[in-house]
Amino acid sequence: MEILSTFNILLVTGAILLYNWIKYKLSYWERRGILVSDLGIIDTALNIILSRNSFAERGMGYYRYFKSKGVKHGGIYTLLTPFYIPVDLNIIKCIMQSDFQHFVDRGVYMNEKSDPLSAHLFSLTGSKWKALRHKLTPTFTSGKMKMMFETLVDCTEGLHKVMDETEGKELDIKEVLGRFTTDIIGSCAFGIECKSLEDPNSVFRQKGKEFFEGNFIRTFKSFLTFAVPEVASVFNLTIIPKDVSSFFMNVVRDTVDYREKNNVTRKDFMHLLIQLKNKGKLVDDENMAAEKLNKEDNKITMNEIAAQAFVFFQAGFETSSTTMTFCLYELAKNKDVQEKLRREILDVLKKHDGKITYEGVMEMAYLDQAINETLRKYPPVPNLNRVCTKEYKVPDTDLVLEKGIKLMIPIIGIQHDPEFYPEPEKFDPDRFSEENKKTRPSFTFLPFGEGPRICIGARFGLMQTKVGLIALLSKYEFSVNKRTREPLEYDKKVFIMSVLGGIWLDFEEIA
Repeated sequence: MEILSTFNILLVTGAILLYNWIKYKLSYWERRGILVSDLGIIDTALNIILSRNSFAERGMGYYRYFKSKGVKHGGIYTLLTPFYIPVDLNIIKCIMQSDFQHFVDRGVYMNEKSDPLSAHLFSLTGSKWKALRHKLTPTFTSGKMKMMFETLVDCTEGLHKVMDETEGKELDIKEVLGRFTTDIIGSCAFGIECKSLEDPNSVFRQKGKEFFEGNFIRTFKSFLTFAVPEVASVFNLTIIPKDVSSFFMNVVRDTVDYREKNNVTRKDFMHLLIQLKNKGKLVDDENMAAEKLNKEDNKITMNEIAAQAFVFFQAGFETSSTTMTFCLYELAKNKDVQEKLRREILDVLKKHDGKITYEGVMEMAYLDQAINETLRKYPPVPNLNRVCTKEYKVPDTDLVLEKGIKLMIPIIGIQHDPEFYPEPEKFDPDRFSEENKKTRPSFTFLPFGEGPRICIGARFGLMQTKVGLIALLSKYEFSVNKRTREPLEYDKKVFIMSVLGGIWLDFEEIA
């Protein structure tokens, strides 16, 4: 009995200590005088694990809550981890640009040893990120994009063929565009003809879809790496499915080996990466050659090539196909906008002998506006993450962020704020005319981020998006099919904005 009594006392004492410790952890923001979202800790965990609402909806909710309270920032908890959420544009500008040295890292989990493809530019931290960014920046100049342009245009032939062969003249537009961008990225990043447009079940298409498909286990692992990466590290969690990782690692090794042994040169991203691997610089880049760099230090490894090619594929095919899908959906709902854009496209194509040219694409101002409005309303990545890498005094406040504090920047909330975009649910490309852009403050449009960690592949993503839309709108008129569920419901299991049930469109060839 005495042993049982002692055990009960220890159990009760342990429970009390655990309760007080949790209570203390969950008072982090209150102890600093920061407003906490009314979305409770248990509800937050359930939202993520059980997918009660999407990442976009949560970010929107946090932004609107703190903005409605008239505060510059607020806090939330994910399990026991405090997250700082800025809503004041000046604070956001300081975090992303002016005081970037305090927020160098994204806080994206990676496992370089067991999951080498996860150690890419998007997830790397500190000096490793800075060094790799410096090496890769020359591969994304406008000149390099122009070099790859014909590869993009070549893929439009397969796109037209799929459209013309589609029975019933209705289609899941995201599926078709996903195959289109898979072919583009497969060619530009790996130098391989994926033939996804010919074969929806091609291995590249299936591996790409597998990475983005959500299920309970993947969602739970993503939640752990997002909320408590330290725990994920202890258990050596990997995010990329092993078969997907093995497939891409083998493809990269085989491609590099073949090109080096046979002296094969192609105008693609892989060729540029191989130059960095072997020479430490791009041989046709005079600026890089002129820099006083240690070429050995500037070389990249095979694993780094694989990781960068993978993230280029991962980010490039999904975000661009998502943007094109939402753009065509809005154009199908707004026929006047669709017709205005088509007139611009056909007029410019006529000037260039009916061909899609790099110079012609650059002339299409209204196309640029329509894509920007799509990215405003449907940013593929609705919230940006950062980590405070050294103590930081938040401007014009009494708050000091400690090293290690995580941040969430709800860009979807900013881009739907009626203060900056009246009638935010309305699709209006004229918001992005040169005249109207000047009326808005900076940092109100952040689909690619901003500052030193702005998306390095933004120029390429926009280019393939434009080429795809030009190829489609120059030949077909689109309407919303009844199979599209409206209002749109977003997939709650994935970070990228995606619609449940797909977006189905009717189309017919224009005269």
